[in-house]
Amino acid sequence: MTASDRAAARLAWARATLHDDTLTLAPASSDASFRSYWRPLQEDGWIVMDSPPALEDPAPWVAIGARLRDAGLRAPVVLAQDPAQGFLLIEDLGREDYLSGLDEHTADALYGKAMDALLRIQTHVDGSDLPPYNHAFLQRELELMPEWFLQRHLGYTPECEEWDVIEQAFTVLLHNAAEQPRVFVHRDFHSRNLMRTQDTSVGPHRKLCLTPFLEAGPRAERTDPDDRPFLRSPGIIDFQGALHGPLAYDLASLLRDCYIAWDEARVTQWVEQYRQRAQQAGLLDATVDRERFQRWFDLIGLQRHIKVLGIFCRLWYRDGKRGYLADLPRVLGYVLTVARRYPELADLAALIARCVGERDITAPAAA
Repeated sequence: MTASDRAAARLAWARATLHDDTLTLAPASSDASFRSYWRPLQEDGWIVMDSPPALEDPAPWVAIGARLRDAGLRAPVVLAQDPAQGFLLIEDLGREDYLSGLDEHTADALYGKAMDALLRIQTHVDGSDLPPYNHAFLQRELELMPEWFLQRHLGYTPECEEWDVIEQAFTVLLHNAAEQPRVFVHRDFHSRNLMRTQDTSVGPHRKLCLTPFLEAGPRAERTDPDDRPFLRSPGIIDFQGALHGPLAYDLASLLRDCYIAWDEARVTQWVEQYRQRAQQAGLLDATVDRERFQRWFDLIGLQRHIKVLGIFCRLWYRDGKRGYLADLPRVLGYVLTVARRYPELADLAALIARCVGERDITAPAAA
């Protein structure tokens, strides 16, 4: 199906579902996957998700969202869906993500709410039946960095002894991940996927607004929103890739965000606050002291950022999404800073720094 055919099918489905033959759609957002999101201009409160089943099966998004809502967290309600076409009508959580509202004055409050939500996820959302975020999965992610960042973006192919350095460092990171308790892992729990929502529940007023739509007839498979009260937590999106994996992963995604950075003293304070709360909640036993948890956080964050160096480059060279290259310097900074902090990873930091040299890593490589 061509892009124009897909757009026509999407518009026809939205018009039929919302019973408005004059309705038009405007882009709401897109992400690093094949999904896209569209706002009906004539209707407030909804988003049309376009998730082509052959490329991005929407079923995991629906299932994980229900799991989060069942735990009292704020994930978009599904109002109607057509799984065969990959079209969903979902609740619009607004336009205000965390990234647009974070500054020196708001960070403690916003991150406090985000960590409340994360603790709720890790204590109330069962992830044991999800695919494991295990050695093999983490290894595949790490291997994206030498393929797409070093070789494709920087044009550098490591020598044999340099591959040894890379593999030894990856082994350290994989052992660190294996040491941690296993929990539900969102995998992209960061400022672009957390929304500053105004309402704290679907509630009677919201349901009243939905009633005419829900009673309009069976044009698509319908899912009525419920009246369950939500915590005063951020709206959570982009959760469909959830796995069962290391406890500190989502915390590192949040506090060492690829799109905004904070000074190390502040990050360390937030990490320690979370460790104490996780122990109180029974997620960590008493043997996990401050130093051990900080290492877990640092090294699982390093695994993530090594992966992201590869992913951001792949998004440009394979998928034509250049915007992510602008965030490479921040991610590289995390990688070098953390790796240099641990003697067993210092050689990896030196290798990557040597490959980068004085290059402007935000500029695409020549074709």
